[in-house]
Amino acid sequence: MSQRGEKLWALIEDNYLGLDAPALEESFARHLEYSQAKTRFTATPHDAFKSACYAVRDRIMEQWNDTQRAYYEVNAKRVYYLSLEFLLGRALGNALINLGIRGEMRQALEELGQSLESLEEQEPDAGLGNGGLGRLAACYLDSLATLQLPGYGYGIRYDYGIFEQQIRDGQQVEHPDPWLRFGHPWEIVRPEYQYRVRFGGHVHQRRDETGKLRHELHGTTDVFALAYDVPIPGYRNGTVNTLRLWSAKATEDFALTPFNQGDYIGAMYDKVRSETISSVLYPKDDLPPGRELRLKQEYFFVSATIQDILRRHKVKNPTVGNLADKVAIQLNDTHPALAVLELLRLLLDEEGCGWDEAWAITRACCAYTNHTVLPEALETWRVELFGRLLPRHLELAYEVNRRFLEEVRTRFPGDEERVRRMSLFQEGGDQRIRMAALAMVGSHKVNGVSRLHSRLLETQLFADFVDLWPGQIVNKTNGITPRRWLLLANPELAALIEARIGAGWITDLERLQELAPHAADPDFRQRWRAVKQANKHRFADLLATRLQRVVDPHSLFDCQAKRIHEYKRQLLNVLHALVLLRRLRAGEEVLPRTLLFAGKAAPGYHAAKLIIRLIHAVDGLVRRDPRARERLQLVFVPNYGVSLAQRLLPATELSQQISTAGLEASGTGNMKFALNGALTIGTLDGANVEIREAVGADNFFLFGLTVEEIASLHQRGYDPRRLAAQDEELGAVLEMLVSGELSPAEPQLFRPLYDSLLAGGDRYLLLADFRSYLESQEAVARLYRDPEEWTRRAILNAAAMGRFSSDRAIGEYAREIWEVRPVTPAPKAGRRVIGG
Repeated sequence: MSQRGEKLWALIEDNYLGLDAPALEESFARHLEYSQAKTRFTATPHDAFKSACYAVRDRIMEQWNDTQRAYYEVNAKRVYYLSLEFLLGRALGNALINLGIRGEMRQALEELGQSLESLEEQEPDAGLGNGGLGRLAACYLDSLATLQLPGYGYGIRYDYGIFEQQIRDGQQVEHPDPWLRFGHPWEIVRPEYQYRVRFGGHVHQRRDETGKLRHELHGTTDVFALAYDVPIPGYRNGTVNTLRLWSAKATEDFALTPFNQGDYIGAMYDKVRSETISSVLYPKDDLPPGRELRLKQEYFFVSATIQDILRRHKVKNPTVGNLADKVAIQLNDTHPALAVLELLRLLLDEEGCGWDEAWAITRACCAYTNHTVLPEALETWRVELFGRLLPRHLELAYEVNRRFLEEVRTRFPGDEERVRRMSLFQEGGDQRIRMAALAMVGSHKVNGVSRLHSRLLETQLFADFVDLWPGQIVNKTNGITPRRWLLLANPELAALIEARIGAGWITDLERLQELAPHAADPDFRQRWRAVKQANKHRFADLLATRLQRVVDPHSLFDCQAKRIHEYKRQLLNVLHALVLLRRLRAGEEVLPRTLLFAGKAAPGYHAAKLIIRLIHAVDGLVRRDPRARERLQLVFVPNYGVSLAQRLLPATELSQQISTAGLEASGTGNMKFALNGALTIGTLDGANVEIREAVGADNFFLFGLTVEEIASLHQRGYDPRRLAAQDEELGAVLEMLVSGELSPAEPQLFRPLYDSLLAGGDRYLLLADFRSYLESQEAVARLYRDPEEWTRRAILNAAAMGRFSSDRAIGEYAREIWEVRPVTPAPKAGRRVIGG
């Protein structure tokens, strides 16, 4: 290289782009002209949005390269967070917050005749997740970078994210979510990182030249995994971590012979079939093709990820012998549990390790987060399907199980019932492999996501494993990032808090406790209330624009926003609405209340979709009643996602967290609502237990049976019919479900919901908790009539949210499970990247 070339590289590497408004103006204009090939006269709003993203991304790139170089220089131990979901939401606002240049970008855009807020609205949500699981993963990536921990997220770059939910005649209608329609300005494609992923075939055994038995796959159907990287900036610290998403690419673009013979569709068949793997998040799996595609997705991203981890490890380490010293793999639920078998396979079949060494390395690298105790949510796969797609992995699973059950029998001789319960395989006519058991056996640590949930894992779901390996299960209560969920989502409240206690809470959420004394200050309460009221007016305006619904911003905004599921008990909320309707018809005084519902039902979940229809039916009944519609409103807000949540949460005053005790692993919506000043009505379920402990019993509207009381109830025998007969108000609202009043054209439309409560045994105990719930809602109404006291308690709720930061959670993972340490990138160093 010439001397002049060396000087040029040094200039590029040692000089950073400016972060002031004039520098951002210039970057924006240049990208509009040169990256978008547009002028200020021809540019569309989306062109302007992408130019703003590119201007911000340029600055992130500098820090991104510095960060990766630093990790390689110190040969840091790294965390690999494997998740089938990453519910990222919009990136522009978050990037500006974390770089600390939101004000500068707003000023720069205004100078050029643009509005930052308008451009942010151009960005589609990156809907690569369904709900809490994916949003938790996104929060954890933010905290990994903010804590400067060497971390990588791994998932799938779905062509279509979670479906777009529309409501037609009160029914959920699913449409594709084409979030990549106009490209994704934040991603960088990495064609140098492609991995072959193999399905099917048969296992061939042979002896190598040393006499060692080798296993090879022949006759497979292959697909390439292509890497796309998304930068994850930390908060104002120069660290930028990586989310690597895999896209499926065919090994051959198309078959030329059939194409030349005019069979154009046949020529493309294999390509389309291969690339379908990364086409859509959570294919409907109530039919065999959907289940097969789901298993392919899970193995596809796990295989590419483990291959990538080993490649990166070898950049600085000559062997895999120290892999566990340099690699921590976190399995976010059972979807990535195949990582256990894939890492074992590669160590045995590719790296030449013996079984004992390979298995010891695998267990030392892997850790597993369990997110549910619901039996139907614990993944199992039919052995026939598993073996057909992954024959070598089935062999390994049998061998892992054989060795594991030998250990169980040694520890518990003669206890074959225990052996049956702990086996990786569920025997019977339909033999299945249990992914939770595989994750348990293949991980050195397993964690629940709230204190109650972890206790239930220890005492119920995985009690046998606790007997075998005491201490394997630990608790790591979930957390949320305050950068997105307060600083970005609720800037007026964030500014009010900062004016009183400073900005330290942004990276140390425990500092919010300094707000508690200010709850007694009438002036501060008035300012807090004004912020909440402004947020309510803004959300009311949004409803008027999007749904043509006019709501009273001075009514209580009572919200239940979460995935529609029977155990989350949206139906209990609707029964309460029917109670309020009946009381209004009877001339009783009822607090003005706007019930806000939001959430998606899985396409194949018919009961959940029927609950959505019921919400709309009750809404219609209320709106037709002149006595009720002035005091009660039900609004279902469709297509709930991250960007909508950022508007809904700040406006909410009452957060409904009303799942049946013992069934919600944690919840994070409960934390986000409370952080934004909402009071909670809830059961002692998931993280509600710890939230109530933090905010104080007087500041939490508790109702319902506890886990222990539920167990006792079932032992005595639970009869929901008797409850309905004894409680006149309950019986009356239940009859409304089947009287035809709610659906005159289809009188028996809601009969399945009615039957699930009475004939079906009320699995989720709605009727058992009904009266307690109503009494708690009446306490809500009494308190809301005292705005000073309501505001005081709302401030205390927010002040107590410090322990629910994702920074705290990730810090605990880092110290107690991963054993990773922070690495600070050196400023203004050469930015050559040794490996991706």
